[in-house]
Amino acid sequence: LVGHLPIDEAALHCALAALHGQQPLNAETGATHAAGFADRNGQLLLVREDVGRHNALDKLVGAMASAGIDTGSGFAIVTSRASYELAMKAAQVGIPMLAAISAPTTLAIALAESANLCLVGFARDGHCAVYAHPQRLVPAR
Repeated sequence: LVGHLPIDEAALHCALAALHGQQPLNAETGATHAAGFADRNGQLLLVREDVGRHNALDKLVGAMASAGIDTGSGFAIVTSRASYELAMKAAQVGIPMLAAISAPTTLAIALAESANLCLVGFARDGHCAVYAHPQRLVPAR
């Protein structure tokens, strides 16, 4: 993952703002998680939903493979906490940054550090906290 260009924090917040409108199952039930992939500018390319946060990310990775989307060309966002399993899945497929709307686990942070994954937590309301590889996210000015 060395050589991936940094992502502007504004792009992250743009993708997060768009994610809510692309969750029809959650709008109907209030009971699903979403995983989305955005390009470097924050435009959501794909979103997948499921009752399980792991399943939502698995569906997203599969859809990206089917669509031929380069996993290194943007970043993933999830509407859950960032567990080590989610961090591992993102790192294994070459996604350089994973942002979650809730907290990361301690094990997720350690895994992200060792896997060269930028891990962002509490990404909401125009704010976020970077827990691993902060050089991948250019702070808002």
